[in-house]
Amino acid sequence: MAILKPGPYGHPNGKIGNMVFYVLNGQNVSRTIGDPGKPSRKQLGNQQSMSVTMKLIKPMKDFINIGFGLEAAGTVKNAYNLATSYNKKQALQGEYPNITVNYSKVVLSKGTLPAAKGISMEKKDTGVLVSWDPYYLDRELRHDDCVMILLYYPLRRKVRSFLNAARREEGKYLVELEEEWLNEPIEAYISFKTADGKEVSDSVYIGNLNGNIESPEEKAKQEKYKKAKERLEQVEADYIRLQQKDEGKHMESKAFRHLEKEYQVLKKKLDDLPGKPG
Repeated sequence: MAILKPGPYGHPNGKIGNMVFYVLNGQNVSRTIGDPGKPSRKQLGNQQSMSVTMKLIKPMKDFINIGFGLEAAGTVKNAYNLATSYNKKQALQGEYPNITVNYSKVVLSKGTLPAAKGISMEKKDTGVLVSWDPYYLDRELRHDDCVMILLYYPLRRKVRSFLNAARREEGKYLVELEEEWLNEPIEAYISFKTADGKEVSDSVYIGNLNGNIESPEEKAKQEKYKKAKERLEQVEADYIRLQQKDEGKHMESKAFRHLEKEYQVLKKKLDDLPGKPG
């Protein structure tokens, strides 16, 4: 999608060839239509990056609306767009087709309010105890600053968010959780906002609780990759053997050409198949 600047003949509107021109959030934009052809590996990587980011951000929308809302104010963008753009660039790791989230780099709010320091997280019988240093700057206490806490559950792709969990001065908050929510892997984040909502801090990654467990989806991908790799190794062994047998006399046979084609297809498939061990 492209953003258009004013020209001597104004702004086009509608369809011209394979281009469509329209207004989005007060801006004149254009995009191509029709079959774009087979995507390149770079394009596939960009598509996967966007997909991974959106799956992460989508359940966090309420938290993000506050966390990026002030930064989005007065612009043509919204909080969700800003959060998606930032985390797509900063919070992903790996290469296509194995792009994943680096949870320690995820940012859920951006602002000028002093961020949380001295944070810790401790598992209790009835929930998670989150602690922070209640002071900032010259040890001045901001009594009215509100604490926002978000717990992300990677296996469920769901969140538990607490947008007014406590006041900064309290220094700790027990997030009460049912047993099933307490014992799963958790990625936790904390932010501050002023009582009047006019300022917000950068979010801070508190850490991981209960370690990392592969989801059924990830296990299925790994199993599929493993089987494809085993098949490729079998075909590759036969392919090399026939190349070397009888000084390569079999290389002109129909059977060899079929084997060569299968080898090339499997090799390409494995390159684009997620689930490769890290």
